[in-house]
Amino acid sequence: MSDTLSLATRLRAMDDTCLAVTVRARDIHPAGIKDFFDLAEAFLDRASVQQILTRLDRETLAVLSVIAQLTAETGAPTAAEVAARLSVLSAREVSMASISDRISAAAALTLLEAESNRFTAYGSVRDQLNSWPVFGLPSLADLTEASAPAAVGTLPDVDQRFIDRVGAERAFAAITGITQLLVELERDPARELQKGGVALPDSKRLAHAMSVDLESVAIFLAVAHRAGLVARESGSWMITESGSGWLLRSTGARWATLGAAWFDRLPVDIRTLLGQRIHALGASGLHEYINWLYPAGGEWMDERISAYTRDAELLGITANQAPTGPGALLLADGIPAAEGAMTALLPAEVEQVYLQHDLSVVAPGPLTPRVDARLRSLADVESRALASSYRVSTSSVNRAMAAGETAESILEFLGGISLTGIPQPLNYLIGEASSRYGQVRVGSLVDARADARSYIRSDDELLIGTILVDQSLSSLGFERTSETHAESRFPLDVIFWSVSDARYPIAAEDARGEIVALRRQRHAKLASASGVDSVDALIERLRLGGEPQEEEASQAWLVRQLDAAIKAKIPLTVSVTMPNGTLVDYQLEPTSVAAGRLRGRDNRAAIERTLPLSRIAGISPPK
Repeated sequence: MSDTLSLATRLRAMDDTCLAVTVRARDIHPAGIKDFFDLAEAFLDRASVQQILTRLDRETLAVLSVIAQLTAETGAPTAAEVAARLSVLSAREVSMASISDRISAAAALTLLEAESNRFTAYGSVRDQLNSWPVFGLPSLADLTEASAPAAVGTLPDVDQRFIDRVGAERAFAAITGITQLLVELERDPARELQKGGVALPDSKRLAHAMSVDLESVAIFLAVAHRAGLVARESGSWMITESGSGWLLRSTGARWATLGAAWFDRLPVDIRTLLGQRIHALGASGLHEYINWLYPAGGEWMDERISAYTRDAELLGITANQAPTGPGALLLADGIPAAEGAMTALLPAEVEQVYLQHDLSVVAPGPLTPRVDARLRSLADVESRALASSYRVSTSSVNRAMAAGETAESILEFLGGISLTGIPQPLNYLIGEASSRYGQVRVGSLVDARADARSYIRSDDELLIGTILVDQSLSSLGFERTSETHAESRFPLDVIFWSVSDARYPIAAEDARGEIVALRRQRHAKLASASGVDSVDALIERLRLGGEPQEEEASQAWLVRQLDAAIKAKIPLTVSVTMPNGTLVDYQLEPTSVAAGRLRGRDNRAAIERTLPLSRIAGISPPK
């Protein structure tokens, strides 16, 4: 039976789940595939076979090569025969368990098939492996003779302490950077370009807030996205509800979220590889080992692993190309053990600050999440490090009051966390900002129209005049309706936050003229899988067109089987139902299928037979 016919029959017999896994594992594109024969041909295509072979490890390639060699010499081998040949070639005992695992992996990728505990690699797989030496790829001898590079030994204790300290510093810097990223995105989402990447003005804004270079913004954003802290919605990057919750967690717990996301996204093969070579993680020794383990696809694996090793350095899982204590625990024992180890290395959190006469606030260490979140709501972050600094301003106090704070609640909070009392300039600024707060009011028009949905008003004609000529607010399209009123087509919240960000003492009011608190609610929802998966759609299409439940579909399947046999020029046993109900087998070499009839040469009888397709009960390999 031809490979195409055999594989098509095998694919057709798989359940939908198994078939979907196989198609995805082989990275088969559904376009142009109309039936199981097309799918089988796609699997057996030399380019497709080469692609998957480059992604196999050395031992699996050696098993496939031995199966191909033994098949050519004596026919399809058993697993024991494969193990015996490999033991001879590699001059070491090869376990049956290892051979069975490799055969199962190759069979799952449809590179070989099994029958009566004997295994055969498909012709295109054998041909591709046989051609490798011509293109500088390893032969069977190369696959079995080369030894693995020596693993890097354990670091001395003094070096490990240094590595752990550097890793903790990097982990803290990453947590700080992502914290600032989330805070900034919560304040103002970042626009995503259609071609990919964050718009340059937003990238510069985020880089400034995070105190990093422009290139690092995309890396931090990717780490935050992987952890579910940010998401893209309506063309903009925004903080998620999970991100808001993350901001309220301890420093150690924040790192655990990032570390767990890194670990959970590791593909199984990379996770296994890193576990085997943890002491070479990120080093040149790891790349040497990858090139040995994947002799035909080292570059492919290097590209896959580079992003993870880069982020491992960023998160303190490794430092200077060596694993930190928490990093080794993460790979060996999981996130709970790693979190405890990293928490012990991170700087201790504090709850008190120094309030300065210049209106700055200095934290002598990382603040607890509760204090940090409250302080950020009424002061602007100036710098983030082990000792962070904030600054209280009129606009920051206005922002806090817009969220529901009062002068009394602000002073009570600051007094409770201050190690130096409340300086007189700070007390004065808060009182002055409180007295001016609400000089400008914004509300929704009762009789809203398309060109007028909200209004601003102020008894201070000079102040409202200044707002109306402020170029940073010109996009709001204010239309002055009186000396103290103006209207805009934008809704209340857009007007409020735009004017507030421009540092005017604005307050939102309801229909009764009472001040109401507003909070920015700019949370994106994590994207869920939507639309029809192309692989699932392919399988549904194949089932609808290839199931033999209906007579027409059954005959179409038979015709494709016969076409494959004709193309491969292989003989078949054709079982025909006779008029009296008996079943007769003919040994035929099919030559054509047309007009509902099969023509084939019966070499035993030395005649050409013509059989109606409707009478053919089945076909099988020649007897």
